[in-house]
Amino acid sequence: MPNIRLVAATILCVAASVVAHAEDTEPAWRASALAMVPPGFVAGTAYRTDGSTGYLAVDAATSNDPKTPASVFAARQALVVMLTADATRAVSAELKPRTGPDPDNDDTDFAQLHAELAAKRASLPEGTEPCDLGAWSIDKDPSGLNVRAEPSVKARVLGTLPPPYRLKLGGSENTPEGGWLTEFRIIGFKDGWFLIEGAKPPGKDYEDKRYPRSAPKPYAGRGWAASNKVGAAYANGATRMGGLFQAPFVDAKWMPAQRELGAALDTDGGPRRILACSGLWGLVESHDGVRGWWRALCSNQVTNCS
Repeated sequence: MPNIRLVAATILCVAASVVAHAEDTEPAWRASALAMVPPGFVAGTAYRTDGSTGYLAVDAATSNDPKTPASVFAARQALVVMLTADATRAVSAELKPRTGPDPDNDDTDFAQLHAELAAKRASLPEGTEPCDLGAWSIDKDPSGLNVRAEPSVKARVLGTLPPPYRLKLGGSENTPEGGWLTEFRIIGFKDGWFLIEGAKPPGKDYEDKRYPRSAPKPYAGRGWAASNKVGAAYANGATRMGGLFQAPFVDAKWMPAQRELGAALDTDGGPRRILACSGLWGLVESHDGVRGWWRALCSNQVTNCS
């Protein structure tokens, strides 16, 4: 889906300027409204104040559970808060359907991209959550990663993806120490499995024209890969750096997280695990054990995806 990725790239600069100030705009009334959040929900950003009415983003507490991951395509709710006359404290609150994204929220820009993905749902197997992410196989089994016809270990194997491949060209190769990984696109998710397609021969995009004909050839068609065998790198999704979101929305609760070497999470490296996906978001686990959503994952093995 190159059109989606192209549109995404063109809006990053505008979106980033919004995100940079998002954490500094919390109104005074939010603190008192937190006690009014119903059980089973988690408070996010207070995204709007209209006179004596405030609006607080809320998401299901199970949004970052890989067994019940949230969907960026699902209708959301908001906590509508009645405020004091000076709009500094909450008086009462009611959970109501959310009619649309905040016009100052960069999710408005990404809504077009997700609408394009939602339109493709009919072309996917029933019950599949549409996604668009870059990824690679982390399976080191010499036999390769099985790509199956259904999201089940009992399903027919359509083909395999090679394990890490160490290309040898007499010292002129660019092969990393661990070998080249097999890259592909994630186009869907269901029950702990990713629907993938477009797998490329490991390292072919990074080596010169002497890439050997004897190199392993992955199954490039559409099929299912177990989520615990899939990895990726963080890409710049024009969201707040340094952590993960509790749900796949930029106004969901934000949680600090770290990358593998201990610094605040950014586009260097990737998550410990990829658990699920929805649209342009991936549900991941960081290297310090934080489980949450990051927008945009890529499969570039030679540089970061900033």
